[in-house]
Amino acid sequence: MDTDYPPLFEVRNSLRVKWYRCAIDPIKLRALSRRSDLKGGLQAGGHLALFISSGAAVYYFWAQEIWFGLALAVFVHGTIASFFTGVAPHELGHGTVFKTKALNRIFLYLFSFISWWDPFDYSCSHTYHHRYTLYPTGDRENVLPLDPLLNPLLIIQLLTMNVFTQPGRNFGKGGILSAIFVTLKSAFGIVGSTNNPSQEWLQALHIDQPTVARKSMLWSRLLLALHGVVMGGAIISGQWVLILIINFPSFVANWAAYGVGLTQHCGLRDAVPDFRKNSRSITLPFLFEFLYWRMNWHIEHHMFAGVPCYNLKKVAREIAVDMPPPPTVWGAWRDMRDTWNRQKRDPNYQFDTNLPTNPASSHRDAPSILESSIGELAPEQLK
Repeated sequence: MDTDYPPLFEVRNSLRVKWYRCAIDPIKLRALSRRSDLKGGLQAGGHLALFISSGAAVYYFWAQEIWFGLALAVFVHGTIASFFTGVAPHELGHGTVFKTKALNRIFLYLFSFISWWDPFDYSCSHTYHHRYTLYPTGDRENVLPLDPLLNPLLIIQLLTMNVFTQPGRNFGKGGILSAIFVTLKSAFGIVGSTNNPSQEWLQALHIDQPTVARKSMLWSRLLLALHGVVMGGAIISGQWVLILIINFPSFVANWAAYGVGLTQHCGLRDAVPDFRKNSRSITLPFLFEFLYWRMNWHIEHHMFAGVPCYNLKKVAREIAVDMPPPPTVWGAWRDMRDTWNRQKRDPNYQFDTNLPTNPASSHRDAPSILESSIGELAPEQLK
């Protein structure tokens, strides 16, 4: 792996990407960028309600010693909770879900706690990801090629408990063992070897933003303390099932989160100033689109990151004439696997998305504030 990257402060001074954005009526964009406590509550509150309901089902079947029902409830609970990992905190981190800022923060920290997510390191990483999407000098949140793996050990973990790994992510804490280990290291301000891509990126972020690094360390200590209290209480009281319900549900049944999440950038191009070539939108059934916080409209999210997730489908309709048609998740995986197999023979190959021929938009040196907004994602030092 090439670790000879320039410091991020140099990247901010030297790398200027003139992004292509599809034409959209400024009045409509302004309307679609408005945040709503009601719509935000339906999204965040609805996801939390599903989590509480499935958790209650887990507890009921455990208390009644109905073991088949318990296994099924744990699977459903994990499927719902797995979308807390980097999905719900992602949108809440942008600060675009609720009009009331405090509500964004409350749900951000709640979902980050459940999923062992670090919202502070992620806010820094994801700011670079949006500004320099897949330009490796400025964005190593995802480093291509991403491998769409489906080996037997992985499938077993995706359908049961993710103990060792969460593939396809260059940011995150992996399986249960990795999450605990990484959080422990973070609590003491330790970053691993730079030979590991995710650790190299994390170290670069910490050097660039020491204030964020300190917040990350304090958050990791808080995570360990709160999870320790819950686990200790569960063990002492004999209610060990609470560990499955509260401490580790986001590491169970990761099949759906992995299946839809990897489609965002896998098998596409890096270092191109066009989100239509480095990102992928897909269509999903309503339930999974809801659990995924509408991030299946991923090109639209990158083009107009200040638009709340619940309005992205409307953005997609507005710019559809200038966009590649979104595949289903199955179609996306077929394309990803085809590209992956070709890259085994030709490591330099990258899939080039076919685009509409009508020149509806252009690279603009000075996009409007609404177009270039990433919400309230950036740490104070990067705004």
